[in-house]
Amino acid sequence: MKTTLLLNANIVNEGRVFPGDVLINGTFIERIAPDLQHISADHIIDLNGLHLLPGVIDDQVHFREPGLTHKATIYTEARAAVAGGITSYLEMPNTMPPAFTRELLEQKFQIAAQTSLANYSFYIGASNTNLEEVLRVNPREVCGLKIFMGSSTGDLLVDDPVVLENFFSKVPFLIATHCEDESTIKANAEAYRKRYGEDVPIEYHPLIRSAEGCYRSSSFAVQLARKYKTRLHILHISTARETELFDAGPIESKHITAEACIHHLWFCDEDYKRLGNFIKWNPAIKTASDREGIWKALLDDRIDVIATDHAPHTREEKQQTYFKAPSGGPLVQHSLPAMLEFFHQGKITLEKIVTKMCHNPAILFGIEKRGYIREGYYADLVAVNLNDAWTVSPDNILAKCGWSPFEGVTFRSNVWYTWVSGHLAYARGKFDESRKGMRLTFNR
Repeated sequence: MKTTLLLNANIVNEGRVFPGDVLINGTFIERIAPDLQHISADHIIDLNGLHLLPGVIDDQVHFREPGLTHKATIYTEARAAVAGGITSYLEMPNTMPPAFTRELLEQKFQIAAQTSLANYSFYIGASNTNLEEVLRVNPREVCGLKIFMGSSTGDLLVDDPVVLENFFSKVPFLIATHCEDESTIKANAEAYRKRYGEDVPIEYHPLIRSAEGCYRSSSFAVQLARKYKTRLHILHISTARETELFDAGPIESKHITAEACIHHLWFCDEDYKRLGNFIKWNPAIKTASDREGIWKALLDDRIDVIATDHAPHTREEKQQTYFKAPSGGPLVQHSLPAMLEFFHQGKITLEKIVTKMCHNPAILFGIEKRGYIREGYYADLVAVNLNDAWTVSPDNILAKCGWSPFEGVTFRSNVWYTWVSGHLAYARGKFDESRKGMRLTFNR
């Protein structure tokens, strides 16, 4: 096994920032110490004070394969993720066909094994009829069950209370939910369609997919989880009111957790005038006070993780009229630089960023030997230069869709190196694709 020695890093890990060296042996971290310069290694990289973080774990992405590969592929989006410091991702089931069975899941795993530069796992999706199939899943091999309690169509939408009770009462592993009340959304959409026809101004998106609809669905999910002691994780919290549903405290003691996404931390409804459908997400980006409420809950530990909900569409699709333009956008390449920008603004510490983007996802899902810089753990690492400014432009966007809501934004921090399971997959703008990422396993 080849060895790599990283010298003179500022290590950010487990609530501390401290100088140190790291020895990688094959896929694992072998030693962490203040001075390892006397050790010989196959490769030596002097980081010269760069900050060394655990690789980011993104617990919510949509990489579109199979069936929607004109938007993205596992290959293209995992590559963009690695360039952004994300070493592991958990991908959603709303592909074509939806991942409702173990066989369809295995097909996605096989694609990732052949093409994904980052480590990977996949959610199985809930439908109105696949409970028995879900119960046959090995919890050590799949990250969780995804339930769309709104914002979907066909079998992907599960909003029948009886069906939901069956899932919450019987599934023995983590359930992740998209929470928006479908009846509320439909009533709001119909009212605005009567007023504006098909071309509803995008500024009304957060009123159609309203705060009331989010709270109604999230509070119902929490009610079910409390009733059945379900391991529940609510995705992409978008309102201040929803944060009241969650308890502050260490993630280890919780069976109900919550996620904040980059776009809900960065944008607010004032940005629709400038960016239009390019910041159309479900749940919608809402008011500045909602954004502030999400920030408050993130910092006081009611919200546990930060993710992207990376969900690319083509420019042409996003430029359609309101009801035709799909929701979602690409974020994996820019999520860590965006959070580091908040660090520069004094909104969050480096230690807190690492807790929410690296440590807590590993704890929350029980991911084995990842999410920390620890001896004996996989060497998933990212080295960042906090003072290497760069501007997002179409020329440096790696997502297949070729655009970003951050176009024109200058980030003060830059990802220089990313190691995936000990492999230097990305270095100063260049990729080494000779090794692929690994399938994640779960300690359950």
